[in-house]
Amino acid sequence: MKINKWLRAVMISCATALTFGIGLGFQSQSSHVEAATTTYKMVSTTSMTKAPYHKKSSTGVVWNASHTKKVATLKGYPYTTWYATKKAVLQKSSGSKAVYYQVKNGAGTVSGYVWHNYLTPGKAPFGLKYAKGAVALDVNTNGVVWSKAANTPRPIASVSKLMTLYLVQQKISNGGGSWTSKVNTSNAGLKKLGKDSTFGGFKFTKNSYTVRDLYLAALIESSNNAAIALGQWVAGGSTPAYNKKFVSMMNDQAKSWDLENTSFVSASGMEQNSLKPFGYSIGGANANMVSAADVAQIARHLITDYNDVLKDASIGSMNLDGQKLYNYNNLLPGRKYYQKSLNVDGLKTGYTDPAGYCFVGTGRKTGHDRIITVVLHDENEFTETRSLMNYVYNKNLA
Repeated sequence: MKINKWLRAVMISCATALTFGIGLGFQSQSSHVEAATTTYKMVSTTSMTKAPYHKKSSTGVVWNASHTKKVATLKGYPYTTWYATKKAVLQKSSGSKAVYYQVKNGAGTVSGYVWHNYLTPGKAPFGLKYAKGAVALDVNTNGVVWSKAANTPRPIASVSKLMTLYLVQQKISNGGGSWTSKVNTSNAGLKKLGKDSTFGGFKFTKNSYTVRDLYLAALIESSNNAAIALGQWVAGGSTPAYNKKFVSMMNDQAKSWDLENTSFVSASGMEQNSLKPFGYSIGGANANMVSAADVAQIARHLITDYNDVLKDASIGSMNLDGQKLYNYNNLLPGRKYYQKSLNVDGLKTGYTDPAGYCFVGTGRKTGHDRIITVVLHDENEFTETRSLMNYVYNKNLA
């Protein structure tokens, strides 16, 4: 088929335009590559007090030190607090300079350099550095107002005694005994336990004590043999078989409260491998496993159903049967971490190697609701508890 002159001219024009366009495209791409490969060098760095920043622009980029690789985009971390520790001056190959911050996110998983104009000064979110599990509970509303891994079961050491003491109070309340009822403490294993340098604390020098005596020894001194003896009394006997029965009662009580992250194997909080030499291992799991949220619920039931526990839990120390009971709650008056405005009056400390330091605190600041705080496996349990209490009250969360 013949092509007329007009059509041929149009085709040549289109081809020329296409070729020209492609040439421009290649030229533009080449220019972009050159821009992207602009080199940077670090001129200087200055250390600065660690400060929180938030994104000011969604177009910001976190670069590596040589500015050759994008580590992250600020848009990809929209609610992240970036912590700056250094101010750096970077110089382009063109000679111009720019100020960058060396930053890291709170989790420490992303770090790099961000142009200072992409960030704005912010405020660090509240957090507990050391506690592996924590919760703050408003006792009045039963609402959790702050938490960290609150539903993860963890070993809780002597904090377990809160459930044991609740069941003691419950038996007395139901008419099954009284504070002056006698508890058989003649078991050789319990006497041996009381003398142990690691797990002892209150020595059984007699074959029986009142419920009241053992209750105070378990609450204030955190006596393990007192807690076990009380549990056996609640279960109706004074031998290891009744200890096993009592542990079942602890689990039944937890189920009645719908505590889904709670499992008890010990009345005192000691682990099974530690109880075995004294004849009180019941088999199964090694430790009581309870979440911080469930611990808070156990504590709430105890102080709302049997409020007199707070009077006893606020006793700093006392003498019983010629022995000193010492309260290890260092938020009480006269102790190292005491803060008057928090009005702390309880509740229970705990420690074993698997559990670490655990603490259940409670208090009521004037004009606010009472709160319960729980920190599990926390090497700074009192400072972090105090920080958590202040945060809750300063933010009017309770």
